[in-house]
Amino acid sequence: MKASLLLIGLVLLAYLTWKLLLNVTYTVQVNSEVTPQDTTSTEFEKQPETEMNKNENEWKEILSEEEYCVLREKATERAFTGKYYKHNEKGIYLCAGCGNELFSSETKYESGSGWPSYWAPVSDKNIILEKDFSHGMIRTEVMCAKCGGHLGHVFDDGPQPTGQRYCINSVSLKFNKAGED
Repeated sequence: MKASLLLIGLVLLAYLTWKLLLNVTYTVQVNSEVTPQDTTSTEFEKQPETEMNKNENEWKEILSEEEYCVLREKATERAFTGKYYKHNEKGIYLCAGCGNELFSSETKYESGSGWPSYWAPVSDKNIILEKDFSHGMIRTEVMCAKCGGHLGHVFDDGPQPTGQRYCINSVSLKFNKAGED
């Protein structure tokens, strides 16, 4: 009986800890510190607003079903299947939702992860980084600063000079070949 009560207590404690973690978000800007913010408080800082204010129906009209799932619903394409995974042309990778310049072929590298990987964005101002607690993990989500679209995640296991690995869904990207506008 005591063992059952102890087990119930531990499960309840784990559940309450999990719920508490869900109520804390982290806003991260590139090259700045992580700042915890309690979302149960009315005094927390708003997440960065994006330039585009389309409603979900408008997004559904302009994006393919797969683009919508990834960019708007934060889905992930299967590893090793993306259009740009083994893409090696010179140029700029743009947001598939809004055309914002995100990554250069100059920073693209083969990480072995199954997704296109870059060691730096074109500009820190073109992306938003935010802590992601989904799927029982703590990761840093990468979003387009212009439209708020989900691009992928960034990890601290990339090559120098940054040590970063921006692991990006191909479906979140369009490509502008060097010399083309």
